[in-house]
Amino acid sequence: MSIATYAPQRLDSSASIHPETLGKAPAHGRLKGRRILVVGGGQRKVIDENPPIGNGRAISLLFAREGAAIACLDAVKEAAEDTCAQIKAEGGTAFPDVADVADAYAIGPALERCAKQLGGLDGLVLNAGISRAFLLENQTPELWDEVFAVNVRSHMLFAQKALNILAAGSAIILMSSLASQRAGGRNPAYESSKAAQLALGRAIARAGEPKGIRCNVIAPGFIDTPMGRDASRKRADRALTVPFGRQGTGWEVAYAALYLMSNESSYVNAQTLFLDGGHLAGVQRDA
Repeated sequence: MSIATYAPQRLDSSASIHPETLGKAPAHGRLKGRRILVVGGGQRKVIDENPPIGNGRAISLLFAREGAAIACLDAVKEAAEDTCAQIKAEGGTAFPDVADVADAYAIGPALERCAKQLGGLDGLVLNAGISRAFLLENQTPELWDEVFAVNVRSHMLFAQKALNILAAGSAIILMSSLASQRAGGRNPAYESSKAAQLALGRAIARAGEPKGIRCNVIAPGFIDTPMGRDASRKRADRALTVPFGRQGTGWEVAYAALYLMSNESSYVNAQTLFLDGGHLAGVQRDA
């Protein structure tokens, strides 16, 4: 897998690249016996010669390698099936499910199908998200509502219904973005919806506390995913100042999710992890 780099020639970006960065580290059974639904576990098709892996697919694959049975839900049937095929090719357990999470009434039945197929549920990753990239002056009520329906409402409904199904001691992860903190992309619907996820994550954590169900949020920065590459095609200077002279990988997002899903993080709750190489804190390269 190649990683898009944006560094001066003097910087050796390989210093920050490890087997985990590329999804090549050995598994350790950290999720053995777990039953996890990954919403948005497929991946859009990309035209690149060496296409990057998306967050949802990387999470699904890594969780399966670590011993979990995976329900991979996506709006695109082929995308979900491709992820499951890769998991099964590695000896893992996975099955696909298809639902349009923009349809509020499709969420409950989809969750119930997946829980039944898995024989129960003790993990939920809410990775589905869209971006329409319209400036504030070009927003319409319909465009705004479309983004919020997928990025916020669907996460709320999945979590609301899952809290009645998830086993005690389970974990939920929401996928937000560094865009929740910045207006640099001039994409207000996306930025606002991602900011709302941070508050939603805290609310879910509060609601899940009586059953010991944790909820945390991951907010990736510049990550070399299919969505990230689409954004870079529109804005060539999008990631000029990324730390370490490279964007992150979907595998690095997946390993953060692995920690938050595992019992290793049993007292980590209602938190947001900014997975950005320190970019938000001011760790960046000179453009």
